[in-house]
Amino acid sequence: MTDEDKLKQDIITQFGTPCAVIDLNIVDKNIAQLQKLCDDNHLANRPHVKTHKSPFLARRQLTAGAIGITCQKLGEAEIMADAGITDILIATNIIGAARSGRLATLQRRTPLKICADNPFSINLYSEAGRAAERPVSVVIECDTGQKRAGVMTPAEVVELAKIIKKDPWLEFGGLMFYPPVNDWSATQKFLDATHNGLTDLGLIPEIISTGGTPNLKNIGHLNGATEHRSGTSIFNDRMMMFANVAKITDCALTIYTSVVSRAEDSRGILDAGSKTFTSDSGGLDGFGLILEHPQAHIYKMAEEHGFLDISNCKTKPSIGDVLRVIPNHVCVVVNMFDQLVAVRDNAIVDILPVAARGRLV
Repeated sequence: MTDEDKLKQDIITQFGTPCAVIDLNIVDKNIAQLQKLCDDNHLANRPHVKTHKSPFLARRQLTAGAIGITCQKLGEAEIMADAGITDILIATNIIGAARSGRLATLQRRTPLKICADNPFSINLYSEAGRAAERPVSVVIECDTGQKRAGVMTPAEVVELAKIIKKDPWLEFGGLMFYPPVNDWSATQKFLDATHNGLTDLGLIPEIISTGGTPNLKNIGHLNGATEHRSGTSIFNDRMMMFANVAKITDCALTIYTSVVSRAEDSRGILDAGSKTFTSDSGGLDGFGLILEHPQAHIYKMAEEHGFLDISNCKTKPSIGDVLRVIPNHVCVVVNMFDQLVAVRDNAIVDILPVAARGRLV
């Protein structure tokens, strides 16, 4: 029995399938590579914890040199603050959390940096700052071509900055970008165009943050940037392989799943469906890369079953076989699990709770 086969047997007997497994050797390598990339380009590293949702792994990133962390939801920030992490950027307009009063509660505990792209959000942050008796640092989100959230002109940045400057319960934190992967020139022009307007207000951005694992190949290309936010790179996935920023040996998380049916010679059924992989294909064909049978194709899913096309496989999986699948989009897959089984050198070494799982507010 090979070491890989023994690990599969241990996974089956201790956890069953489907099971989310991370290789800590690859995780540590990925953390170190990201930190070195940021260091080499004189940028602070602010990894995004929405991928792993684990204080254990966040602390590992901070120990490696990260300046702080990025969260997508207030609930994630609450979990990280509970673990003693204090330098937190929340990278979305958190209107719902602000309305509920939870923003003020957390702001009272630890000073937050929160992004905004509109006066409505900013006014809610001011109310939270007043309730917490601690000003909220606001980072203005800017859209330079991704067509996501963010203001679309430098003039809008200046108008929001004026609101922030006048409010005693707000502080101007800086600017946040997710530049288009194929061209950062528009982002540079946008950033340069904000300079005079912010200078006239007497404001200097402490943070000029760029983001995205697909943008790691562009790190250092924005003059004036101070930090980068990358989430997926700690685990990587099939989408990052497709984007040419990761290789198969960089993928730290795999789903262990069993073949439970072989109704036809060309078709199999896995015990992992949309409740494991989600329906997010990431724009790719199929729902994962099967390491043992790369010619196989997960072409459809029910809630508990993955439908497997094995017509192109020279050697076909049998009922009971355990397969390892690199998911298309690892972030949403992690959110489907209560725990990650951590392995090193093909041996189980730990069980990590996905502590911020399901924190939608």
